[in-house]
Amino acid sequence: MIQKFTWILALVMISFNLGFGQSIQSPDSRFSLKFQTTTSGIPVYSLTFQGKPVIADSKMGFELSEKPGLYQNFEISSIDTTSFDETWKPVWGEESSIRNHYKEMAVTLLQQETGRIMLIRFRLFNTGLGFRYEFPKQDNLGHFVIQDEKTEFAMTGDHTAFWIPGDYDTQEYDYTTSKLSEIRKNFDAAVTSNASQQQFSKTGVQTALMMKTSDGLYINLHEAALIDFPVMHLNLDDENMIFESWLTPQPDGTKANMIAPATTPWRTIIASDDAREVLASRITYNLNEPSKIENTNWIQPTKYVGVWWEMITGKSSWAYTDEYKAVKLGETDFAAAKPNGKHAANTAHVKEYIDFAAENGFDGVLVEGWNVGWEDWFGHAKDYVFDFVTPYPDFDVKAIEKYAQEKGVKMIMHHETSSSVRNYERHMDTAYQFMKAHHYDAVKSGYVGDILPKGQNHYNQWMVNHYLYAVKKAADYQIMVNAHEAARPTGVARTWPNLIGNESARGTEYQAFGGSKPNHVTILPFTRLIGGPMDYTPGIFEMDISKLNPANDSHVNSTLANQLALYVTMYSPLQMAADLPENYQRFPDAFQFIKDVPVAWERSVYLEAEPGAYLTIARKDKNSENWFIGNVNGNEKRTASISFDFLEKGQDYIATIYADGPKADYLNNPQDYMIKKFRITSKSKLKQASVPGGGFAISIVQATKKEVKGLSKL
Repeated sequence: MIQKFTWILALVMISFNLGFGQSIQSPDSRFSLKFQTTTSGIPVYSLTFQGKPVIADSKMGFELSEKPGLYQNFEISSIDTTSFDETWKPVWGEESSIRNHYKEMAVTLLQQETGRIMLIRFRLFNTGLGFRYEFPKQDNLGHFVIQDEKTEFAMTGDHTAFWIPGDYDTQEYDYTTSKLSEIRKNFDAAVTSNASQQQFSKTGVQTALMMKTSDGLYINLHEAALIDFPVMHLNLDDENMIFESWLTPQPDGTKANMIAPATTPWRTIIASDDAREVLASRITYNLNEPSKIENTNWIQPTKYVGVWWEMITGKSSWAYTDEYKAVKLGETDFAAAKPNGKHAANTAHVKEYIDFAAENGFDGVLVEGWNVGWEDWFGHAKDYVFDFVTPYPDFDVKAIEKYAQEKGVKMIMHHETSSSVRNYERHMDTAYQFMKAHHYDAVKSGYVGDILPKGQNHYNQWMVNHYLYAVKKAADYQIMVNAHEAARPTGVARTWPNLIGNESARGTEYQAFGGSKPNHVTILPFTRLIGGPMDYTPGIFEMDISKLNPANDSHVNSTLANQLALYVTMYSPLQMAADLPENYQRFPDAFQFIKDVPVAWERSVYLEAEPGAYLTIARKDKNSENWFIGNVNGNEKRTASISFDFLEKGQDYIATIYADGPKADYLNNPQDYMIKKFRITSKSKLKQASVPGGGFAISIVQATKKEVKGLSKL
């Protein structure tokens, strides 16, 4: 009788636990995740950090086109918990090895009325949470259409947020800093014009969304492993302070076509009371699958220059002639056309860039505007816009190929699709074959303008699949991809490391389109870079754009020292020295830092961080014992206090500091900088001032006692 009672009691306890939820803790016990179902069978989760609520009770699930949806009337049929701990080596990254350590809880839900099964998999790391939905193979769920995702992120207060407007086609906005309750009133002012854009709500924002609570907790919301699914935005219920996921729609208004078995991307929540931990978190990469490319030797971090900035500023032109207002490829005779005299991608000029790259140790040269079709490429919904293989008369492909090889410089191809996606896919194999035939191992692709076929958006399921299709196809040809205007990164580069860069945010080009806020680069590492590296194209030394093009009165809102620091703070294995060679030749001592700074890192140390205000990062070169530090400053003058205790004990170093000068001003005197050299050790400390929009950069080289003799000790 006693045994029977014990057995019944055990069943009751199991039933109680399954019906009302379970919890797990992170490996270091700082985070606690709780999952439960409500009395109406709605899945609910919550998250705390060191006892502080991060996410209050938040509902989960999906509305389907076919009723009922997958968001209520669930029972928990099983809960499985496991732990995992590994260290893996990325092909490139902010460090040479990454630890992937988490506790997992997989909750299997049964919807009684339909017999459908949905599994929610939670992974709790020491820096936050990732969870996704899984739909196993089953009789009652084969093909299905997601109408809406109902995942909530319930905030616990009116946090300060660093946000850009939710948009189906672009992330190229300056960030607005406001309370959550103020998003609605600031929304219209936050929207600036773009070649393609579509907002969906006055309280809609994009991920990665960075926030800070009134009691000093930093929270970041994003997604990982975005594959065969639309980009997730967040729509705020500003009465209740609850974000709900908002998926980019298909032309018919539905969100995603699914076939079981299937999984969604991971929804991620990073949190800490130290902003540096947000930057150091590798949740996004860890939630992606390992590399599917076995031999990755051909994937190489790259530092490059290019024929680009002079066109962005209006000094030069992509187009070869001004005679043709309409072009039909294969029919228009460019050889008979009168050159406009402004076409930058000509053989002689490109050779000058190749010479500059070779003389200064750069790996590659990018050339834009080399191929026919730029005369009417934009704004005409033109399907057959480029063929990606036919050069203008003044660009000799074979001569450039031969010259670059003689100089030991790699050429980088440019494929602007004008968002005519079907056209790009029909030409892709031929274009990649052309690249390989002429020794181009990397491509910068672009998707400017409204997507063709009409009705598609840059961030819906169809386009997400296209971007990955292009990356996979490029891998077949051993080509690296730098995709501009594509969906923002979500760590997929772990799986496909030939995706060596993306734009997908407001980059340096906007400094020639009216300028960006001086604190823009203090926010991007907390937002856009959470998912992967950005081809930000830093290194502008001439801030007055009118000196390149008198018709353009834009100004680069940054000091020269700030531009140097970006090579450290804006991590990317693909870094461009974006300015014109002649501007670097005016400041050879400052240019030395760009020449010296590597693009492959062994270790990263986040010294100081406050989103929107300042950022100081130290990184160790992967191929030497040298270190490099970058500091970017926001809107207020500030003095950084840093310690060099990350250096090897007992070792002497020479630190070369490139800092804002005493009269530096990002608007009126941005080129005022100073260079100082010191002897330092791991015991050294530095106080260094930065002006608004300014910063400093430091190169640190191991040295002998003899080499540091005569240098002042810091």
